[in-house]
Amino acid sequence: MGGFESFAFSFLNAKVMAQYLPLIAQGFGLTVVLALLVVVTGLALGLALALVRSFGIRPLNWLIIFVVDLFRALPPLVIIVLLFFGLPAAGLGMSGFAATWLSLSLVLMAFAEEIFWAGLTSVQKGQWEASRSTGLSFTQTLRHVVLPQALRITIPPLTNRTIAITKGTALGSVVGVSEILGASQSAMSFSANPSPLMLGAIAYLILFIPVVAFGRWVERRFAWKR
Repeated sequence: MGGFESFAFSFLNAKVMAQYLPLIAQGFGLTVVLALLVVVTGLALGLALALVRSFGIRPLNWLIIFVVDLFRALPPLVIIVLLFFGLPAAGLGMSGFAATWLSLSLVLMAFAEEIFWAGLTSVQKGQWEASRSTGLSFTQTLRHVVLPQALRITIPPLTNRTIAITKGTALGSVVGVSEILGASQSAMSFSANPSPLMLGAIAYLILFIPVVAFGRWVERRFAWKR
């Protein structure tokens, strides 16, 4: 057997790929659901914290900064392991899916809060003052004047950070989540052949190449015109 034939038999075995394609497809669907939940939860929490921080309540702001810095500093895998293996010791069991979802959501929340906060503080003070002089309250100014501008500024960096963090769904395989990587590893163990990992790699490309392309489009679409 030649070099290429040996490589193809080990990594591109069509028979093995066909046998485990349904399992990888299930993992693909689970990855999509998990990624969507992480994006929605993480962005919503990040925006909420940034808005609360804008009210300038100092003790609350200190708490927000501490929480955000904590989850920005901790690797997502460490958080997943702490939630999945640590919480049961306190009588709070959590599934692998829930631990992965919550961990990645908290990490995305932390980075999103900082990005949203940077967008809010980039709006010139004069616009706050001009809006308040028309009779708008602080909350109305924040909602109708400042927030729309801040969101436009934050979309490009937020898109890139969101893509980077959602690719961390592969970490769920560490705690038994059968997403793409988990399903691929199981298939590889059963078949004693690494071809399912190649199939998993293809699945990741199918999933994330359109997402990356969408991110580039968002950067161009929402970039400020100089």
